[in-house]
Amino acid sequence: MAKPPQPKMPKCKYWKFEIDVEKIGWLTIDVPKSPVNVLSSGAIKELLDLVARFEDLIASDELVGVILQSGKSSGFIAGADVSEFDKMSDFSGLPKELEKVHALFGRIEKLKAPFICTIHGFCLGGGLELALATHYRIAVNDDKTRIGFPEVKLGIFPGWGGTGRSIRQAGPVNAMSIMLSGKYLRAGAARGMNLVDKLVQNRDQLRWEARKAVIQKRKSKPAGFMKSILASAPFRGLIVKKMRQQVAKKAIKEHYPAPYSLIDLFEENGDDWRAMIKGEIARFVPLLLSDTSKNLRRLFFLSEGLKKQGLSGKDKPKFSRVHVIGGGVMGGDIAAWCAFRGMAVTLQDLDIERIEPALKRAKKLFKKRLRKPNLVAAAMSRIEADVEGKGIKRADVVIEAVVENLKIKQEIFKNAEKQMKPEAIMATNTSSIELEKIASSLKDKSRLIGLHFFNPVAQLPLVEIIRSKYNSDKDVAMGASFALAIGKSPVVVKSATGFLVNRVLMPYMLGAVNRVEAGESKELIDAAAVKFGMPMGPIELMDMVGLDVGKSVAEEVGFPVKEGSKFAVLVASKKLGKKTGEGFYKWENGKAQKGEVPAHKDLEALGRELVKPLVDETEKVVKEKIVANADLADIGVIFGTGFAPFLGGPLQARKDGKA
Repeated sequence: MAKPPQPKMPKCKYWKFEIDVEKIGWLTIDVPKSPVNVLSSGAIKELLDLVARFEDLIASDELVGVILQSGKSSGFIAGADVSEFDKMSDFSGLPKELEKVHALFGRIEKLKAPFICTIHGFCLGGGLELALATHYRIAVNDDKTRIGFPEVKLGIFPGWGGTGRSIRQAGPVNAMSIMLSGKYLRAGAARGMNLVDKLVQNRDQLRWEARKAVIQKRKSKPAGFMKSILASAPFRGLIVKKMRQQVAKKAIKEHYPAPYSLIDLFEENGDDWRAMIKGEIARFVPLLLSDTSKNLRRLFFLSEGLKKQGLSGKDKPKFSRVHVIGGGVMGGDIAAWCAFRGMAVTLQDLDIERIEPALKRAKKLFKKRLRKPNLVAAAMSRIEADVEGKGIKRADVVIEAVVENLKIKQEIFKNAEKQMKPEAIMATNTSSIELEKIASSLKDKSRLIGLHFFNPVAQLPLVEIIRSKYNSDKDVAMGASFALAIGKSPVVVKSATGFLVNRVLMPYMLGAVNRVEAGESKELIDAAAVKFGMPMGPIELMDMVGLDVGKSVAEEVGFPVKEGSKFAVLVASKKLGKKTGEGFYKWENGKAQKGEVPAHKDLEALGRELVKPLVDETEKVVKEKIVANADLADIGVIFGTGFAPFLGGPLQARKDGKA
């Protein structure tokens, strides 16, 4: 069918528009030279010109509706172009720029013809705010669709009307929950919250369903009365109180002001979604200008940069089978994570009795993450006990995760080398032993790389890719590719005692242990570290890691544990921390049982004092070229230790005079 004559439209770089024979306009966002769509100031300006033209075409009956779609296979819109914020030298005009976007989205909402949004893949942040301004939303109900507001992770909250419109659609409890958490929703959950109106099974169906929505003049309905009433007094006051309590469990207001500011906005205007939108700008701008947001934005871009370390294009490897040697906590949890990410896994240890606890933990992880019994069963079918090690021959990746014993590791790899596929990755999860020592028993020493995971594997995103003097760039890139394939963040580290994270962590943890040995309160020390911004204190962390592991790593990196010390006595008596139920603390139901925290005149100053050895050691690591630069050191230490993200990493914190 011939394309009908097209009306004169504004010239666009980011958008394409055409009208079909039914007078339906197809508006496609396709940001050039980018794998994902983002809403830059240029894209917003063009959209403003387009909407003005739509108004004219609708008034002259040349346009009966508009369908918004993405030209990217990766998804709809990943959000606003936050990189523009960091390029701004003058923020005085920012409120007016935000007002322009508010006005634009308001005009879209008021169009006198249906404006339909089709969603596949990511629909996040500013992309979701735009989608909520349209009249009706259709999404693909598959595993790739993710919908949400991640702004809180950047130290801000939605600033283009998303606060009010999400409350209008989903009700106050659901809307505030997703904004405060930054969590992504699957399509079904978004539909259940009324953020999406219709689901289709695949992307090919979007076009047909959107066409029907225009012809039938479909319009999204707001949240029902029962949900909406929760925004009114006195319910709103109760909800606000509960929200503040929940947020306080996860974030200190001085460190992360955004969620608290959002709650304040809701407390003031939660019963009027239009007032919520109007009140966004006054709160959004100070948050954006805060050190917290500046540092979190920096970490976002550093994290995105880590994704470029793997091989791409024709060289991008495919991983389907993983063999893990060692069924202990680390090996078992690495195996479980790989199975969770869709790979077939064989798990080897000396006998089935050593593997069974790992399989039980794997099932627990799958139940928590996957929930549905059929998905749990499918994940369990992907992980197999393999006492004889038959899986080595078929594996694309072989990972050793046994005790930190050089001779044992050397023997394992000597045997594995004889059986492995030539192209398979050979990796050790050693936490401190230099790779050159482990590789000394191999015929081809270049094959061995380090893939150092962190406990708990399912929660900590970092994998240190350890490079020995024998490794090529491709060997390292293969390791990074595997880490990315299982959803982890790779940081390349030179093979040297302790690598990056353990090297900087040990002086910090052992410094705290020595203070406890000298009679200081472990509860006070942990509270001070948390006040500084750490996710938990160093004594609790030592218990989490395991005192035996901590002692072994400490000795490997040159900090031997003094004989007769409380630390040494606990290890000797098998009181190893959380895994045995007692270490420096007693543990019940997975939680450290702590006493009262003694009074202290300046808890935050004590926290800085405690963290100083970690920061000092990080500076040394960069000077010694263990990591390529300070940026990688910062992101690695944050991802590997949980170091206060709002401070931007240990080196950024020192640069800012905060550590």
